[in-house]
Amino acid sequence: MPKPLLIIGALLLSGLLISAQADIDHREARKLVAAGDILPLQQILDRVEQEQPGRILEVELEQEHDSYVYEIELVDEQGQVWELEFNAETGELIERERED
Repeated sequence: MPKPLLIIGALLLSGLLISAQADIDHREARKLVAAGDILPLQQILDRVEQEQPGRILEVELEQEHDSYVYEIELVDEQGQVWELEFNAETGELIERERED
């Protein structure tokens, strides 16, 4: 096996490589909202209702690279599960994906 692949494999196994995305806890989220860095969750949930009505299953706030993203998972009236991603700073819908 080439040496660079051995080094990357060893780093992965040892946990030294850090993921490009990180979950934000509720304390950090409140600080970000207070600082005006992200929109409040309620504003995003209002957008969710407009984009894809349904019952919310899960909400996550993540930092992906240099921006924050709200990931919302919901189930619609037909029982389909959807994941919507919103830019937490602007409220823009980034992605809508039906889960299988």
